[in-house]
Amino acid sequence: MSRDALLVTHTGRWDMVDRAREVSDLLLSAGFQVRMLEEEAADLGVTDVKAVSPDESAAAGCEVVLVLGGDGTFLRAAELARPARAALLGVNLGRVGFLTETEPEALPDTVRHIVERSYQVEERLTLDVDVTVGERVVARDWALNEASVEKTKRERMLEVALEIDDRPLTSFGCDGVVCASPTGSTAYAFSSGGPVAWPEVQALLVVPNAAHALFARPLVISPESTVAITVADAGHDGVLGCDGRRTSPVPAGARVTVRRGGKPVFIARTHALPFTDRLVAKFGLPVSGFRAGRERHD
Repeated sequence: MSRDALLVTHTGRWDMVDRAREVSDLLLSAGFQVRMLEEEAADLGVTDVKAVSPDESAAAGCEVVLVLGGDGTFLRAAELARPARAALLGVNLGRVGFLTETEPEALPDTVRHIVERSYQVEERLTLDVDVTVGERVVARDWALNEASVEKTKRERMLEVALEIDDRPLTSFGCDGVVCASPTGSTAYAFSSGGPVAWPEVQALLVVPNAAHALFARPLVISPESTVAITVADAGHDGVLGCDGRRTSPVPAGARVTVRRGGKPVFIARTHALPFTDRLVAKFGLPVSGFRAGRERHD
C-alpha cells in the first residue's frame, strides 16, 4: 500500500522551486505518492506529482501534510489537513514561523523522520464560530489560532457586550475582541496583550483589543465554556476574522459565538524541543542578558 503526502508551498518565494523539488524527490524515492495543489504544481513546474484541487478532499488518505513556508502557509494548509485528520509538519521559510517545526537546512532530516515515522503528533484545540442575527445563523467558520471580532472603520469604536456561558460579564467600546486557542496565544492575541499559553493547556483565551473600560483584562476560561460577543444594536458594524484568512460581516445587533472546535488539528513534531525553548528561539528572548550585565558590574 502506498503512502501519501500532500506538499503545500509558498510559491512566492524565489527559492521554493528547489526546496519543493528536493522534498518531492526524497519522498518519491522513499515510495510515497506526493500530491500538490494544482496551481502550486503549475507555478513551480513540478510534474512528477499528483495535482489535486484545493478542497476538503486534497489531503484525504494522506499520512502527513508537509508545509514549506511561514505561519500563513501553515494556516492555509491546516484548512486542507483538518477534514482529513492528517498531521501537519511545517518547514519554516518565513520569518518567525511559530507554527512550523524545522528550518530549511534540516529538510533531508525532516523527510527522514517522515519516512521512518519517527515523529510525535500533537492534538491542538480549535475554535468553532457562529454569527447569528436574531435566530438565524448567517455565517459559520472555524480557527486554529484565533477568531477576532473587529471594527470596520478606524475612526469608530466597536460597542460590544461580552458573555461567558450565557451569563453577561461586561460591555465596552473597543477596537475588537480576540478569542484564541492556546496555539494562537503567541499570534494576534499576544500582540493584543494576551497571555502566552503552553500548547498542551486546554483553555480558551479572550483578549479585548484597545478596550475603553476599567475591566477589560485578558481572560483564560474553561475549554468547555462558550464565549458570546454581541455588537450593539445602535452601534457600528463589525467583521469576524478567522486566522487572518477568512472574514465574515458582523452587522450591528449580531451575536458571535465561539466554542471549542468539534474537529482538532494535528501537528507533527520531529524534535522533542520544550515549548520554553521554542519561545526563547522564536522571540529571541534574553535568557542570560540580565545576569551577564550584573556580573560585569560586580
